[in-house]
Amino acid sequence: MNFELVKNQLSSAYNKQAKHRDNQTAQKWKTTEREFFLHTLFKEKKQRLLEIGAGPGKDSLYFNNAGLDVHSTDLCAEMVHLCQNKGLTADVMSFDDLDFPNDSFEASWALNCLLHVPKSDLADVLLEIRRVLQPGGLFYLGVYGGINHEGIWEEDFHQPKRYFSFYDNDALKKAVSSVFTVEAFHLISKEEIGHGIHDFQGLLLRKGKGQAYDSSQAKRGR
Repeated sequence: MNFELVKNQLSSAYNKQAKHRDNQTAQKWKTTEREFFLHTLFKEKKQRLLEIGAGPGKDSLYFNNAGLDVHSTDLCAEMVHLCQNKGLTADVMSFDDLDFPNDSFEASWALNCLLHVPKSDLADVLLEIRRVLQPGGLFYLGVYGGINHEGIWEEDFHQPKRYFSFYDNDALKKAVSSVFTVEAFHLISKEEIGHGIHDFQGLLLRKGKGQAYDSSQAKRGR
């Protein structure tokens, strides 16, 4: 499916669910992943964090309250409004077109948003995220998966139904390792999650210190 159409449908679906998602309580396994990433950032003395697909801003608020300098982004205006209501710096922005200079952030956090990227577009999205990270920067990527699938999820309760790309473990690690170094991989089984039919895959990725911005690898020069 055309990526622009996917993003338009996502924006519509998530705008309708913004208040509902803002009222949800984070599950323990999600907060554990968040704590792991924060501990890693503290250990490496990284302060400036970009959240991609911030939703209503609960994770951004957690990192902000821990003392990090956080910038939240999301496709959906309603989600960004909820972020701003929490006192966060937030902008409507797509994960494939980040309006920041090269090497702007020391770290990035993306929880359950890049699973909406068509597989043919994933490398470009990862390159765009890498572009705004400083050399040596860390990127936490968390997605549902464990199966290979791509397309509209017909059982989805959102309207319009959302587009998903799921990967098995080896396929996901291979896809991201062309752009980032994989430093850690956390698998949380669907049994541990307690609902749904997918495992959760959490990856700690790093932009190599020799990976300066290369305009020949990006769709757009900055």
